[in-house]
Amino acid sequence: MNSSIVSIGLANPGLPIDQSSIASFMQSAHQLHGDEARRLNFLYKKSGISSRHSVLTDFEKKEFEDYSFFPKSENLEPFPGTKARMEVFRNTAPKLCEEASRECLNNSEVTPSEITHLILVSCTGMVAPGLELGLMKSLGLSEAVERYCIHFMGCYAAFTGLKLADKILRAEKEAKVLLVSVELCTIHFQKEYVEDNLLANSLFADGAAAALVMNSSRGLKIKSYLSQVIREGEEDMAWGIGDFGFEMQLSKYVPALLDEGIGRLKEVFERRFNLSKVKNFAIHPGGKQILQKVQEAFEIPAEANKHALEVLKNFGNMSSATILFVLQRFLADKEIKGDILALGFGPGLTLETLHLEK
Repeated sequence: MNSSIVSIGLANPGLPIDQSSIASFMQSAHQLHGDEARRLNFLYKKSGISSRHSVLTDFEKKEFEDYSFFPKSENLEPFPGTKARMEVFRNTAPKLCEEASRECLNNSEVTPSEITHLILVSCTGMVAPGLELGLMKSLGLSEAVERYCIHFMGCYAAFTGLKLADKILRAEKEAKVLLVSVELCTIHFQKEYVEDNLLANSLFADGAAAALVMNSSRGLKIKSYLSQVIREGEEDMAWGIGDFGFEMQLSKYVPALLDEGIGRLKEVFERRFNLSKVKNFAIHPGGKQILQKVQEAFEIPAEANKHALEVLKNFGNMSSATILFVLQRFLADKEIKGDILALGFGPGLTLETLHLEK
């Protein structure tokens, strides 16, 4: 019997914020006019995103005097520092973790007291005592639950969490592992008008997801996995902790680098996953161009990308939590059967793959 993802729960803060409203905020925040404002609007319209969620209400407001987190001044000074942003994380992330976890467990036959291992994933916030301790209390987990935290690995970190869960289950057959990913990307908004910030500000959003992994004949069975690094993209996607939140490097060349890297790795994937027989692909929706390039690289039909495109459209890129939103749709889709290849990307440039079967 394989370890299997048997249930996934999702949570997002507040109501969806229309992408056009966020574009208006960005125009004001960057103090753009004329051609520059039109260029930003074009970028947002072509993003493939209709709406996103944020723990901050400022992104749906156009007037500076209505802001609650950012300063009520045209230049947003004094700009919130990292400490203020981590306070937002500390105050808002626990509720999202609990909501996603309760939905996950409610959709399974497992009670909170049966959970043996808890894995917390986040690259957008860190506190100690950690979120996992509070989650143990709010869910009513055993005080003896083994806890693991995976921080700062970026958009592919849920893959790392799922691999860890699989290794735990190989060692302890009766274990029941709860993986929780929470990402509050929007609290790290950067106002400097540079390309990396423009791309990041147009894509990232907030959300949480929880997955129950256990040995079972149901759900998405974990068959194997493979990690690869595309060294040419080492400087094109990166995180750093700055004085004003976490700073992201996100180059416009990432889709092309992934296209080239996947092309080189196809033979490796064929040997490892019998790639030519795989019909279902669960791709991390890092952006519309990334989805298109991966689709072209694997020569798969647009229909195979529908769940990832739908998640991108309605939620944006929620970093590590996003692939769990995609896999939740694969769990619910009764038409999907057989092998599934899940792919995620992150700093490095790292490519993670997970071979599943439904």
